[in-house]
Amino acid sequence: MAEIAILLFFLLVSVGGGLLLWKAVDSEKHQRRTMNREEAERAARRDTAERTARRDTDEDDERRGF
Repeated sequence: MAEIAILLFFLLVSVGGGLLLWKAVDSEKHQRRTMNREEAERAARRDTAERTARRDTDEDDERRGF
């Protein structure tokens, strides 16, 4: 009897956890901002420029010994 209770508990936790994860991912879908192609390209370029600037700063710091 205890084995069945343990099995049911783990089954309930695994199915419930999966449903909670699905609900969390599904709720993020509704918060997504839609962009047109031009906005997406601008955002991608801006992100790349920020990374390049950060990398250049890190390399300068390494040369100076920071």
